[in-house]
Amino acid sequence: MSSNFSTLILRCSDPKHLREIQAVLTAGGLLLSGSSSGVFFHNSLIRAYTRLSSPCSSLLLFSDLLRSGFLPDSHSFSFILKACSLIPARFTGLSAHALAFKLGLDSDLFVNNSLIHFHSVTGVIADARLLFDRSYQRDSVSYNSMISAYVRVGDLGNARNVFDEMPTRDGISWSAIIAGYAQGGASKEALRLFSRMQEEGFVPEGKTLVSVLAACAHMGALEQGKWVHGYLRSNGAKIDVFLGTALIDMYAKCGEVDLGLKVFDEMPEKNLLAWTTMIKGLGMHGRGEEALQLFSEMERSGVVPDDIAFIGALCACTHAGLVDRGRQIFDSMYHCYGLRPKVEHYGCMVDLLARNGLLNEAKELVDCMPMEPDASVWGAFMAGCRFYRNVELAEYAVKHLIQLEPNSSGVYVLLANIYASSGRHADAKMVRYLMKKKRIEKIPGCTLVEIRGIVHQFLVGDTSHAQIKDILMKWDEIEDRIRLAGYVPNKKEVLLDINEDEKEDALGRHSEKLAIAFALISTEDGATIRLVKNLRVCTDCHDATKLISKVYEREIVVRDRTRFHLFKDGSCTCKDFW
Repeated sequence: MSSNFSTLILRCSDPKHLREIQAVLTAGGLLLSGSSSGVFFHNSLIRAYTRLSSPCSSLLLFSDLLRSGFLPDSHSFSFILKACSLIPARFTGLSAHALAFKLGLDSDLFVNNSLIHFHSVTGVIADARLLFDRSYQRDSVSYNSMISAYVRVGDLGNARNVFDEMPTRDGISWSAIIAGYAQGGASKEALRLFSRMQEEGFVPEGKTLVSVLAACAHMGALEQGKWVHGYLRSNGAKIDVFLGTALIDMYAKCGEVDLGLKVFDEMPEKNLLAWTTMIKGLGMHGRGEEALQLFSEMERSGVVPDDIAFIGALCACTHAGLVDRGRQIFDSMYHCYGLRPKVEHYGCMVDLLARNGLLNEAKELVDCMPMEPDASVWGAFMAGCRFYRNVELAEYAVKHLIQLEPNSSGVYVLLANIYASSGRHADAKMVRYLMKKKRIEKIPGCTLVEIRGIVHQFLVGDTSHAQIKDILMKWDEIEDRIRLAGYVPNKKEVLLDINEDEKEDALGRHSEKLAIAFALISTEDGATIRLVKNLRVCTDCHDATKLISKVYEREIVVRDRTRFHLFKDGSCTCKDFW
């Protein structure tokens, strides 16, 4: 009889049915004191409720177990601590820890691993580490729990130390550390570890590949991302919604949004995140009309958009210049779906209005926001002021931006450029003086370019690359050719107090120019060049890249901090507003 109930519990996939089984066991006295199988059935039910995402029911059953006079065993504590981790219920978990200690079960390997996981999930990682260090015995679960704990709080240094100390690693260890580096923005190290994982004979699974694709997306490593896609296809792996979404995101952020669209169309199952990722991908590439068509298709399919999906739709309107459509979508958030716009949605609307010259309307929207505008809202407004050279409103925005980000070099640089482009050179010089006085240094530009699967990094003014002599010679050739096509260096972008010739040299050492020169000498004629820039592309580099695309007959895709730029035949998809 016990085995029959045990099988039913294990096979149960609905909490409602599990409660029916629990009622039968209670009626039969199998959960009451005196039953030889009482602890076993309690444990089975606690485990099942936790597995079915009903941890509160698990906690009630654990209390019932204690009230019935049973003594919990090591399995009881392992299961209940997992339930406490899911809620999370720190007080109940601490009580379970105390009881396990009292019964002498806290030194059990499985209980100790559950305690490490519980303490790390509930935010006291020092207690988790203390348990780990005092463990009489450890297995891979102990190490993996500690690695995951450090990854969860972004402590990659300690996570790596534990990883390196492991006597033997498994796929979970590799997946956890790779995910940690990918989530922490250390994408290059994540990809390096992925290569090492394969060298040591481990076969990557879905979760690991999702992290690897995220790292590829962050670095713009298209070839490595394509390799992952090819690996999945060659192994006949099912591309589930998580892998599919990661592929879409990777292709979109690596400048191949059409390949992302193909993955999206082939996905048998699409959740809200997949739809949103595809909408945002099309929007960031300036294909706003297609993004909005997809948004409407999503609504018709019965998928209810959330606040993130609305950000994607509003961004699409922004990049396509669809002001009226943006207003409609913004209004529909509350009137159709009951969603109150957040600061991010107001930021999208401010960006949309400012980009289209409606600066006064954008200011009115900022002034009547129900919450305090953040730096992104003021930054979007100021970008419009820069484009339309409205110094008065730019100064208004700067006052607020400096209060929010007093040490942000970007605010000062943008204001100096606005002054310089408006002929107010004395004011531009004053901004530079303030930066110097406050010891605010401009963040150095950094550009990544992938050549034959290897990602190369260029910093502004950096001469450390092995081929730097060839790169500089190539740039001199490029500059001569684009000057004939009308290029005039925009020296206003140089905020250093140096002479005019030195300003031209400084402009020629911008990271994206070095990366483009390197790409031109490293790829065949006609090949697309793809760059990832950590900052907003400056006006001078933007003008130069447009002419390079025309003179050298190349498509150049640049992902900067604000959007994607596709340079082709002397023009850019951003329409010179970014």
